[in-house]
Amino acid sequence: MSRKWLAVYSRPRWEKKVTQLLKENGFECYCPLNKVRRKWSDRVKLVEEPLFKSYVFVKVTDEDRTAVRMTRGVVNFVYWNGKPAVIKEKEINAIKRFLDEHENVEVRATSLETRQRVKITGGPLMDHEGEVLELKHKTAKVAIDSLGYVLVAYIDRTKLTSARPAQ
Repeated sequence: MSRKWLAVYSRPRWEKKVTQLLKENGFECYCPLNKVRRKWSDRVKLVEEPLFKSYVFVKVTDEDRTAVRMTRGVVNFVYWNGKPAVIKEKEINAIKRFLDEHENVEVRATSLETRQRVKITGGPLMDHEGEVLELKHKTAKVAIDSLGYVLVAYIDRTKLTSARPAQ
């Protein structure tokens, strides 16, 4: 059986506890912890806080999902397009490497604006650049201007990243 990394929602402020409970049940899991300096009136201390609030990553087979879901503190799996969201091993490793090298990391959602230059990060048009023409809830209408033609595609917003500012 192949095991995949999935994301689970935990109860608020239960990320570390859920990670501990999942490990006790024999599951491979990962809760990215951000090292942050906190100042109290008498001292400054380095504390570890979850990087993604209410998220824990767990590597499981489809058969293990019910046991994970029934773990105390787990609210549900994170779903994408009606199925549990699968996280690539290389993305988990990239988060681990990044957190090993940096402290006080900030998580920000990428924002898109019309007329912004973007690079497509997934799908058949991967690595092409274009300009955002229109934004919808989950998709962006992008004009891909390579080859001397303008192709217009509706692309999932999660597959776009900023390329350079529009001129």
